[in-house]
Amino acid sequence: MNTLYFTEEHELFRKSFQDFLQKEVVPHIDKWEKSGTIERFIWKKFGEMGYFGLNQPEEYGGMNLDIFYTVIFLEELQKINSGGFAAAMWAHAYLAMTHVNKEGDDAIKKKYLTPSIEGDKIGCLCITEPFGGSDVAGMRSTAIKKGDKYILNGSKTFITNGVYSDYLVIAAKTDPEKGNKGMSIFIVDRDTPGISASKLDKLGWRASDTAELAFDDVEIPAENLMGEEGKGFSYIMQHFALERLIMGINAHARAEYALDYTLGYMAEREAFGTTIDKFQALRHSVADMASEVEMNKEFNYSIAKRLNDGQYVVKEASMSKLLSTKMADKVIYDCLQLLGGYGYMEDYPLARMFRDSRLGPIGGGTSEILREIIAKMVIDKKEYKPAAK
Repeated sequence: MNTLYFTEEHELFRKSFQDFLQKEVVPHIDKWEKSGTIERFIWKKFGEMGYFGLNQPEEYGGMNLDIFYTVIFLEELQKINSGGFAAAMWAHAYLAMTHVNKEGDDAIKKKYLTPSIEGDKIGCLCITEPFGGSDVAGMRSTAIKKGDKYILNGSKTFITNGVYSDYLVIAAKTDPEKGNKGMSIFIVDRDTPGISASKLDKLGWRASDTAELAFDDVEIPAENLMGEEGKGFSYIMQHFALERLIMGINAHARAEYALDYTLGYMAEREAFGTTIDKFQALRHSVADMASEVEMNKEFNYSIAKRLNDGQYVVKEASMSKLLSTKMADKVIYDCLQLLGGYGYMEDYPLARMFRDSRLGPIGGGTSEILREIIAKMVIDKKEYKPAAK
């Protein structure tokens, strides 16, 4: 146990969550990977156990626990070998629900946040667009106010939970002339007329539903605006630090899982009269991988601590995602190599991990975008500040 960050209570939570995943989730993973649909009952079980409310306010059914319970939640989800299942859970709990909690008023929180915590409603966050990618400011979707409604038109893509969610947290431009200063955030029920979704076929994350969404004259009640009109871009930027740290933590956890599995395999696999964990070239490869995993993990824990203490960690979280996802791809690639031909077989976990991990340097801001953000802070001395209260 890393006592610098984790208490005995944290570790008890980790053990109980591991047991829950093994009993309630793992038996269904292969089925969900094949069908691309996570059955509804598991969301309710997560809700009943409180897993969707770890960081949420108590008045809406959450537990308001420190961030290291979230770290454990993320780490253990990476160790059941379904990046898609993990993504569906954390995209609901930490993308959609974060906006509902931070920008939603009391009525919205009662209608959406409480049932989200309980596992009765599933949310998705809709920011990325077909022509925009990581360019959030270049968003084309519009929500123009007419009377007591906004009329939403446009499209979104690569939206996790975009097919089967009950509500959508949507960013759109309410004043297109103002660029990123004219962007707002709305919460919209799935069954609102004018919303259509098509499921995307992906390389990895096969268990999760990823959608392209179209909005055709969707009428949104004015009370479904979250936060202030025109502040949407700053809200999105505010939460990117958490999303990027989440993806950094996911990366170190899946790399650690891949390495642990590979060490077990090497201890049993024999060649030339001995187990392959005795060959110096392979041992040194493992030493390099273990060092990189540990370095990234410690860095991510330190950022989590600073975020928990209220610091604005956009630079460090960007670095976390950039380096951790790159490291995870390399470690999983090298672990697959250590399994030889078995690493290429679907009966072994490395093949799926290899596919699932590849999204790391793409989702939540590509590595190329992150390098430019970091360069602006390091070279140009640009300061990113929290959204004004």
